[in-house]
Amino acid sequence: MSAPTRSTRTTKKQAGLAARDAGAQDGLEKRAFSRIGGEEQTDESTLATIRRGLSLTPEAFRGVWLTLVLAGLATVGKVVVPVAVQNVLDEGIIAPSVPDLTFVVRACLVAAGVLVVTALCNVLMNRRLFRMAETALATLRKRAFRHIHDLSLLTQGTEQRGALVSRVTSDVDTVSQFMSFGGIMLVVMSLQVVIATIVMLVYSPLLGLVVWLCYLPVFFLMSFVQKRIRARYQRVRTMVGRMLGSVSESLVGAATLRAYGITDSNRDRNIAHVKDVRDAQFRVLRPQSVSFMLSETADGVSTAVVIVVGVYLGTGALGLDVGLTAGQLVAFIFLVSLFSQPVRMGIEMLSEAQNAVAGWRRVLGILDTPADVTDPGGAIDPHTGERLAPIPDATTLPEGPLSVTVRDLRYAYPNGPEVLHGIEVEIPAGSHVAIVGETGSGKTTLAKLLTRMMDPISGEVLIGGKALDRVGFASLRERVVMVPQEGFLFDTTIGANLAYGRPEATEEQMRAAVTELGLGDWLANLPLGLETPVGQRGESLSAGERQLVSLARAYLADPDVIVLDEATSAVDPAADVRLQRAIEGLARGRTTITIAHRLSTAERADMILVLDDGDLAEQGTHAELVDLPNGIYAGLHHSWVAHRSD
Repeated sequence: MSAPTRSTRTTKKQAGLAARDAGAQDGLEKRAFSRIGGEEQTDESTLATIRRGLSLTPEAFRGVWLTLVLAGLATVGKVVVPVAVQNVLDEGIIAPSVPDLTFVVRACLVAAGVLVVTALCNVLMNRRLFRMAETALATLRKRAFRHIHDLSLLTQGTEQRGALVSRVTSDVDTVSQFMSFGGIMLVVMSLQVVIATIVMLVYSPLLGLVVWLCYLPVFFLMSFVQKRIRARYQRVRTMVGRMLGSVSESLVGAATLRAYGITDSNRDRNIAHVKDVRDAQFRVLRPQSVSFMLSETADGVSTAVVIVVGVYLGTGALGLDVGLTAGQLVAFIFLVSLFSQPVRMGIEMLSEAQNAVAGWRRVLGILDTPADVTDPGGAIDPHTGERLAPIPDATTLPEGPLSVTVRDLRYAYPNGPEVLHGIEVEIPAGSHVAIVGETGSGKTTLAKLLTRMMDPISGEVLIGGKALDRVGFASLRERVVMVPQEGFLFDTTIGANLAYGRPEATEEQMRAAVTELGLGDWLANLPLGLETPVGQRGESLSAGERQLVSLARAYLADPDVIVLDEATSAVDPAADVRLQRAIEGLARGRTTITIAHRLSTAERADMILVLDDGDLAEQGTHAELVDLPNGIYAGLHHSWVAHRSD
């Protein structure tokens, strides 16, 4: 058998990657459903969702009565046209032997004046509704954005970042577009239907009943059609979220895609998501077309029936003496148009409303997701936007150096086995502790629990003698800082990134912090110093320089406990020396906990914790552990020394 060619291998590789990506995506989506709400939920009615959404945005009701008065005046003004037509025909043309042109002109001028007032009311109403809608939705967007940050890293990780962002961007935009236009139309159209019905009944109760009988089947069938539209728009919003998540991930990982030559398979995956959105939109069009057909049919039928019945009534052929004049019949036909137009528009707007409600439901899903790591000092209620009262025993960290105590700490990821088993350790204030262990032993999980990025399933962490889950976030984040292995930098300058550590810091304080870490020469060699742009995710800097900024940011924050996910694990030796010097300056006088990927860090630590498959297997100094017979740390150290000598 001949060996496969490179192109064949590449094709198979891309197909395998595409299948793997699809499977991974399916798994991610399934996990997201269990953590974050709002996906594929169609059991809640449209009105229930709207009521819940509006309850979160009280700004939508400010001055609503004035807006409704303007809407009423704008709608009543439209009745002037059929009334003017009826009077012109009956009083100005048919009744007199010679058409009364003075009466006709006077009636037209009065109608024109009313229409001008109607237009002004319409403009004022639109401005108020636009302002009201955008103000209310800005509040909804802010609450959703704030609540996303209140969710734990674990919960955030169950949904792609792009899909998560889509909930506070594109999903809110669908609500915004509807409330700014569709909502206005529904308000005006509803009033227009009511007013047109009242005027029709004044002109002829029988003809008014005829019009409603023609439209009743439409209203009855629309309830079934709208249910289908609602379910299908829910899928559209879900597909849009997945597409945005996939596209966002592709942009962030563009370098990796090119490096491994898998841009084609990734492009195919994104195209598949685009097709999913297209197909979902096509599925919405089917019931939508049915609703449009029903309204158009009812419009034509009602007009024809009104003309036929009206002629019979006017001529007395039905044996009813209703005194329907020619002008009244023509005016009634105008009223039928005034009635049917808002019905048609309302049906269209209801379909758009289902799209908005689907987006609204996804935003509410975020707000309904409980924050599994809550601030005991008073969390923000996502449904009211108000700060909740602190829990009764909420506290702050004491002044001075802080010790760390871990008691019977256990943790398990959702639907998974326990990954930390009863960890117990005492870390004295001001000491340097290194955590070592093989990949998957639980080092990073322990670090996140020590900084309360997550909460354990049992056991507790005490810092300075205070239970961590009772310490307010303001105190905790000021006194305890974690520097991850790859420090994230925002797309701004070095100085602005340093300011995230202490927003009120001056430029002199920033320069002093950099100098005290021994990084003054590095900063001086940068083209613009603190004003040097770092690019997206800090990509204008090298990996080592990004870590230098992260360490300086942590130093500027001046914490008492610092947790380091080994910052030198992926840099060159020259950068390693500079980083080690900066780390030593950062750790000086502070309780420091380092996840040590390089055992040279562990050698310098006051105490070493060795994790093995979620257990604290060994604990002691380097000298104590390196000589333990058959010890885990001793084995790791001997292998590291041998590898380094090679």
